[in-house]
Amino acid sequence: MSDQRFIIEMGMGNDQYGRDYQKAARRAIEDAIRHSSIPMFDALDLDHAEMRVVVTVGVQKPEAVDCAALAAGLPRGRISVTTVEGGLDVINPDSGNVIVIATAAVEAFLPFRG
Repeated sequence: MSDQRFIIEMGMGNDQYGRDYQKAARRAIEDAIRHSSIPMFDALDLDHAEMRVVVTVGVQKPEAVDCAALAAGLPRGRISVTTVEGGLDVINPDSGNVIVIATAAVEAFLPFRG
């Protein structure tokens, strides 16, 4: 039996002064899920444990992100988090400060019941 994606949410987060990729990634994930509500679990009497959640985070330095810590911060489902090269590092030419911008896609899957 295969899974079927039933939701995908996108988010963006940043760290303006600390060059903290972890913080930017966490904020991108929070931005994505902050706008989601899935009433079908109650309406269809589904168990949240059946849901598989796949998170992909794009940052300029993927190795600087602790995927396990990000996964631990998500509230429901069987969670996997991966990082890829993406996002942006924006340099202020006057100060040299680097703003880290992360993007995230949060996908949720349930077993196909067709």
